[in-house]
Amino acid sequence: MLTETFALDEDDSGRDDHRIAYQAFGYGTDQQEQAVVSGGREITDWRERHGVWLAEVGDLDTRQLHVDGRRAERAALDRLPGEAKRTPTGYITDSTAPLSWQAPTGVEFVYRGVYPWTEARCGVASVVRDGDSTVITMAQPAFSWADDLYNSAWDGELMSGPGLPTRVENDPAFLTEPGTFVLDHSRLGKHVLHYRPRPGEHPLRTRVVAPALEVLLSATGTRDVSFRGLVFADATWLRPSGERGFLHYHGNGYYDGAGVEKVVVVEGQAWVTVPTEAETIPACVRLDATTGVRFERCRFTRIGATGLSAIESAGTTVHSCDFDTLSASAVSVSSSHHVLIEDNLVQHAGLDYSGSPGIALLNTENCTVSHNRISDVPHCGIVVGPGTGARILRNLVTDSMGTLADGGGIYVSGPQGDSPDNGAVVAGNVVKDTRTPYNFGLYTDYGAAWVTVEDNVVARADSTAVLQVSPPLENVVYRNNFWDADPVGSDAVPEGVTYEGNTTIADATELEAATAATQARAGLLRARETPVLR
Repeated sequence: MLTETFALDEDDSGRDDHRIAYQAFGYGTDQQEQAVVSGGREITDWRERHGVWLAEVGDLDTRQLHVDGRRAERAALDRLPGEAKRTPTGYITDSTAPLSWQAPTGVEFVYRGVYPWTEARCGVASVVRDGDSTVITMAQPAFSWADDLYNSAWDGELMSGPGLPTRVENDPAFLTEPGTFVLDHSRLGKHVLHYRPRPGEHPLRTRVVAPALEVLLSATGTRDVSFRGLVFADATWLRPSGERGFLHYHGNGYYDGAGVEKVVVVEGQAWVTVPTEAETIPACVRLDATTGVRFERCRFTRIGATGLSAIESAGTTVHSCDFDTLSASAVSVSSSHHVLIEDNLVQHAGLDYSGSPGIALLNTENCTVSHNRISDVPHCGIVVGPGTGARILRNLVTDSMGTLADGGGIYVSGPQGDSPDNGAVVAGNVVKDTRTPYNFGLYTDYGAAWVTVEDNVVARADSTAVLQVSPPLENVVYRNNFWDADPVGSDAVPEGVTYEGNTTIADATELEAATAATQARAGLLRARETPVLR
């Protein structure tokens, strides 16, 4: 297990057309050993009290816990007790139950769906009695920032501020369900980990690991390095536990107090406030200004933020890797060019930050996302923000939009170039089972321009696609796609959209037969069955 980040810089680069490789012993052979790059800390010396395990962990801080490799959930309530209402500094409730919280300054409120595509987190500062009521004061500046950020109007209905929490996490008083944990850090340097075991678990026979490091691997300015057959595991991200909280806006973006602006969606009818600047959820494996870095047949698991990010990098390749049990995204690429993300399995992402897409591109040039298998994600499978030359090809996306709304299996927004030669292409993909209400299997949104969407298959979505959005689409082509329902707006195609050769087949059996060749070409290239991830 690592005690500090494994850091590479320019001096750790390949030379004279040779590459440096970090790989598992026996890589590519039957004798390949498991090589785990772990940022975790094994927890021992448990004591039991009233069916709960407790361990003194010093100054350890974490937001995740894994027991025999299985994720434990933070103990939580599904609502704020009593009849509660918001105040300028927090909440007041007629219930005295919050007075029994044992470590209230560690409690965190979750706001799922504060916007339909958004989930925020704010901490509690104090809980005190006021006569027959309980006053909960929230940590600042997170709560006042949330008041500034989350404001909107839609169909005459106004929303102001974050409202009531949808979940209340992390107090020993909430430990009622097996497989849940709490970290009590109310005493400086004397933190206590609480865990309610599942049936059959024993403190002397059960391996408990708390992610402790935030960054496992950092490469800055590094060139021509490969990572092969490695497992990157057990990392956390502590920012949401602080006084600034986690004020999610969209995708991997969150608000950090830089200011908000009002965006009119429909003149006189709908508007929303958005950040003037957004920060990005970081990764636990980070590439910064690298060239030619390659990950091959690696696994990223038990990660408390995004798995892998490439920022201002060139020629990054992520090939035949597995990503699972991720708090945020699998792969995030920003301000980079000529990146290839191919033949990767992504599942069970966004477990703590539900707006996170499986794979995200933002401000990229000539990047390709192809032949990936993405499933069981809480919002979008693949997100492409403004950029040029993106190629989203022959991916299989299933069971996306599992938690939040207003997204899609594949989501493209903003300008994607300035001509057909450098625009985005979304082709040969299969999108099935896009689940929550108000979603689109293929979603070109928010002024998407110079996008060609062709030869895709969409089934079992709330809506297969949408042609009428605000700001309107420009130079967007939907061609030769197959789906089980007509896209929204296809009966009155807007001026900026070309809609031709598309086929709607409502019968599921007939749609499967008509698209068998396309479906056979989508998804993983690997000549093996999908692995069982654990």
